[in-house]
Amino acid sequence: MTLWTDSLGTETRFRDAAGWRTRSIEAGDGDAVILMGGLTGHAEAFLRNIVPLSQRGLRVYAIDALGHGLTARPTDVTYHAPVFTEHLIGFLDAIGAERAHLVGQSLGGWTALFTALKHPDRVGKIASVTGAGLLLSDEKSAAESERVHNQVKTVTAKAAGAPTRESVRARLEWLMADPATVTDELVECRYRYYTLPGAEEALAKLVSEQPGEANRTHMLGEDDLAAIGNETLIVWTDHNPTTPAEVGRRASKIMPRARFEMITGAGHWPMFEQPDQFNRIIGDFLTTDAG
Repeated sequence: MTLWTDSLGTETRFRDAAGWRTRSIEAGDGDAVILMGGLTGHAEAFLRNIVPLSQRGLRVYAIDALGHGLTARPTDVTYHAPVFTEHLIGFLDAIGAERAHLVGQSLGGWTALFTALKHPDRVGKIASVTGAGLLLSDEKSAAESERVHNQVKTVTAKAAGAPTRESVRARLEWLMADPATVTDELVECRYRYYTLPGAEEALAKLVSEQPGEANRTHMLGEDDLAAIGNETLIVWTDHNPTTPAEVGRRASKIMPRARFEMITGAGHWPMFEQPDQFNRIIGDFLTTDAG
């Protein structure tokens, strides 16, 4: 399979979302579902999921977050959690969705939970997949969170600072349980996005600010998690290179309507590395009424 064959049955659209030109790859009819990826990622990460999820009776939109992919890359914003939520709400307005289910991987998971906290009326179900932004109160978890932030900032800056195909490949292989999952096509796709005209300044700002210390004030603490009443699925993997699964499992116990699922044989990108498991788990969650 290639990115091209995975994209068959989808359409690519550009819309104005809160004043920012925004790309989505989309398919299907039904309740709106927004798929959001991780730091410096892009909508192609979800190409193995858009059509299968749409076949469950959903209108699925994989979007490039602000500063990512082919979406606008402003340099007059601060790339902290509130601006990603502002952009997401703008996208919901642009597609005419009063509310949508949110499926967020890594940074996208942080955006999904932060948006539900600030705009609960705009959010349906939430799936946080190897999600960032979780800050538990015990000393060990707090120290682990800081370590992960520093690690992500370091490996991402190395790939994006002066990108080469080799540095991009190394960053992508770090995300996977099996480095062979990273194809030449995927490397070329991300490399092209990193080296678009005008991307360098915005990318440097994004990589500095999003995993930076100041953004930690917007992480979801235990009181925040307890206040989110949306039905939520916390999804982890058995080879996630960032936050340990125990953090996700504990977060699911703090949230009043959450449960935990584990995907096996995957690293940070289960939607790409284990699409069959991902599509089944997420599809069942989004289309089944809570018991």
